[in-house]
Amino acid sequence: MTETKNLSAEVPEDMAGLRLDRVLARLFSDYSRARLQQWIRDGQVSVDGKQLRPRDKLHGGEQLKVSASLEVESEYQAEPIPLDIVFEDEAMLVINKPAGLVVHPAVGNRVGTLLNALLHHAPEVAAVPRAGIVHRLDKDTSGLLVVARTLEAHKHLVDQLQARAFEREYQAVSCGVMTAGGTVDAPIGRHPVHRVRMAVVNNGKEAVTHYRVIERFRSHTHVRVQLETGRTHQIRVHMAHIRYPLIGDPLYGGRLRIPQGCSETLLDTLKKFKRQALHAARLGLVHPSSGEELSWQAELPQDMQHLLAALKDDLVNEEQ
Repeated sequence: MTETKNLSAEVPEDMAGLRLDRVLARLFSDYSRARLQQWIRDGQVSVDGKQLRPRDKLHGGEQLKVSASLEVESEYQAEPIPLDIVFEDEAMLVINKPAGLVVHPAVGNRVGTLLNALLHHAPEVAAVPRAGIVHRLDKDTSGLLVVARTLEAHKHLVDQLQARAFEREYQAVSCGVMTAGGTVDAPIGRHPVHRVRMAVVNNGKEAVTHYRVIERFRSHTHVRVQLETGRTHQIRVHMAHIRYPLIGDPLYGGRLRIPQGCSETLLDTLKKFKRQALHAARLGLVHPSSGEELSWQAELPQDMQHLLAALKDDLVNEEQ
């Protein structure tokens, strides 16, 4: 199934001498240059009724017409999965994702994902790359993420993400007692041996994580974390790298750490906490249509609130 995007414009005289793809990128800035180049190659762009190559130069005054076919996502089925929608308009959605919900279908997870839910709630996202999903959260990480409903919004949001203009703040609970906050600036890439894991490696991609202490407990720390980059598993990898892995992290947390002399309540809570204690608590960005600066917050889910309550009770009992 396809949809058609129709665009038209006259080439301004001050763009004389520029390549066709550069002119298109300036006139139709809501679309990526790569996408515009592909439309040219596919014969979906005409210049005074003729088809040119991306590198062909224009003289000014030509009539440009784009009649582009957009492939609609048909590989996955729409499913009526409930969504916690924090914000919604014609350009985008902000979702508060629960822990346990996979964002994008993959081998072993073809149904029951956020993408399946989006195709049901907002069918138009089928014409947007990855159904409009601009950034991801791990299956067992809860919290806020943004979804583009149009190609134009997708381009603007991806540009912001790549320019590190998103404000992304997380809350996490780490093993160990931190003396202070800090910054981890360490490249991340695929683990050289365990391919399902990521790791700090010399030839990895730049990754920068800022963290600061919210509250210290006897053997754990509640932290606020801000991402400067967005690598796979970044917070989980960086916290483990500095010897403060997240509670419950099945990949990077190691064996369960039980504080000496902890209460039965805390012992039971730690044993039952089976996911990484990580929540995307705050998201800020510039609206792709209005240009307005917006931000949202999502309170900690019940499991993390219960975990923190048990840690606080254990600390109080120790001090008494």
